Amino acid sequence: MFQDKTIACKDCGSEFVFTAGEQEFYAEKGFQNEPGRCPDCRRNRKQQRRNASNGPRESFDTQCAECGAPVTVPFIPRNDRPIYCSECFAERRNSHE
Repeated sequence: MFQDKTIACKDCGSEFVFTAGEQEFYAEKGFQNEPGRCPDCRRNRKQQRRNASNGPRESFDTQCAECGAPVTVPFIPRNDRPIYCSECFAERRNSHE
């Protein structure tokens, strides 16, 4: 049913074979598009995305609005929204259930 197909990589331009087995796998998974990149370029792109998402996160120090304990958060605190430490947040959540 499926036959090997030669495709040109959209990144490096080299040709690679989209095998009958790979096509069958794509069909089983419901993928509708053929791969646009050769295996090397796919691997490189995946690694670049992985490295980009694992960069250092910025954090901000503030104080708990309830008990005054120091709190570090991954967003810029705003004065119009209270920030709570883990313990106070859990207490508030449990009291509202």
